[in-house]
Amino acid sequence: MNNGRESALDLRGLKCPLPVLKTRRHLRDLATGTLIRIETTDPLAVIDIPHYCREDGHQLLESAPVEGGHVFVIEKG
Repeated sequence: MNNGRESALDLRGLKCPLPVLKTRRHLRDLATGTLIRIETTDPLAVIDIPHYCREDGHQLLESAPVEGGHVFVIEKG
């Protein structure tokens, strides 16, 4: 459930495993239900971010290619 809180994380230029590690650290301090928008350029993020969400109980709401990378929207579980 979205409680109106949103956050953004620019992870462009970082290589695996840094996008997942920084996402995990960022989500740790957020309230349940907070939405986070992540931008990445690492091609492996399309595998790693969805896997991380499944493993840690977060909901991947959006995964879409953008120019030069990929964007994800996650709801903290």
